[in-house]
Amino acid sequence: MSRSARLVPVTAAFLALALPLTACDGGVHGIPGGSGVSDPYFPKAGNGGYDVTHYGLTLSYDPARRHLTGTAVITARATEDLSAFDLDLKGLDVEKVTVEGRDARFNRAGQELTVRPHDDLDKGETFGVTVRYSGTPEQITDPDGSKEGWLRTADGALALGEPTGSMTWFPGNHHPSDKASYDITVTVPKGLQAVSNGQLAHESTTGGRTSFAWHAAEPMASYLATVAIGHYTVKRTTIGDGLPVYVAVDPKQERASRTVLAKIPEIMEWEELNFGPYPFSTTGAIVDRPEDAGYALETQTRPVFNGAPDTETLVHELAHQWYGDSVTPKSWQDMWLNEAFATYAEWLWREDHGGDSAQRTFTKLYDGTSDDVGDPDAIWAFPPAKPSSAAHISDPPVYQRGAMVLHKIRQKVGDDTFYDIIQGWAATHRHAGADTADFTAYVEKQAPDEDFDKIWSDWLYGKGKPAHP
Repeated sequence: MSRSARLVPVTAAFLALALPLTACDGGVHGIPGGSGVSDPYFPKAGNGGYDVTHYGLTLSYDPARRHLTGTAVITARATEDLSAFDLDLKGLDVEKVTVEGRDARFNRAGQELTVRPHDDLDKGETFGVTVRYSGTPEQITDPDGSKEGWLRTADGALALGEPTGSMTWFPGNHHPSDKASYDITVTVPKGLQAVSNGQLAHESTTGGRTSFAWHAAEPMASYLATVAIGHYTVKRTTIGDGLPVYVAVDPKQERASRTVLAKIPEIMEWEELNFGPYPFSTTGAIVDRPEDAGYALETQTRPVFNGAPDTETLVHELAHQWYGDSVTPKSWQDMWLNEAFATYAEWLWREDHGGDSAQRTFTKLYDGTSDDVGDPDAIWAFPPAKPSSAAHISDPPVYQRGAMVLHKIRQKVGDDTFYDIIQGWAATHRHAGADTADFTAYVEKQAPDEDFDKIWSDWLYGKGKPAHP
């Protein structure tokens, strides 16, 4: 994510009961799944008791009325015996829920949609849940003041989900620790387009409305899902050995974006050289107007930009496809594993393209003479691996000081081992989740003769500005 323009969570209103939540006839052998996974910064995010493997979302949106109609077909596996389970869904009206084709009781409380299936679910059982819902999807405000969720735009809508906004437009297990494949079909008035993640599998127009069916085969955390509805100039190409590229640009941003977006093939080739094989089956970008969102976001396979990006922002968001999208944090405390790598990608790009060396960038940050941060002391506010609160998971220590941790590793092990580490890290945890302990253990395993204790204690976990390097 690039949040140079990012500025108290909205309190969730309690919604009316749809159906009473009572025990099934006979004995109840399972237990209710947890309403949250105890994330240190977003404790109500996600849910316990099951693991989602696939989302099938069928959406219809009318921009004039701001009305969304949706059907979510969720395939999941029970990780314990369940008498009930929760889905995250904020706002919208739930009309019907079925589990394995049978009507299920459900109720609403805040962001929790609690479902009690007709029969208990056994541990290890794969089950299907269908939720029919509709209404006006919400925009929500992050703890850091930025806007996310379903954002209204001049000609449609833009759905952005980091960290919790995806629950405003589809029900699910909305925590980065639970990744799944997706099929997202969006129907909009004829003349508009609907762009999402993955590959466009089908497009058809009937009765004045056009449907766009998108297929994202590789596992994806829900915060990386997106839908962009509006007027776009679309360009489809291929690069390398045939990797499809799908770029959608708001016509008002087309001229300003043309030169930088033409660098996608060059950037992708450079990033594969540095980070290893690209982990997905398609790439591209969505460029909307600056007023539609205050930041760029690394939505999987197709990053979203708030206006024409500069080259380093494009490098940053594409680097996230390896670090953040393919290798996803197990909790929001591990955000630095996303942003440090993407920020360091900017440093490496400068180094390889006639700008400051990574060492020079590091030194400027340490000395307080860098233009990368407005307040030179901001990067020392807290350690990268322990943001001070949910409002600060996108602050400078996570980005710049996190990148400084990577540079300290590079200084210690040298370039050959360093590039082995960052490429191996991406390969080892491809399409999976990882946390800071996984990373430090991996680094130590790859360079067993080196002592990293000072880097971890002073730069990764230490408070304040470390002693001069």
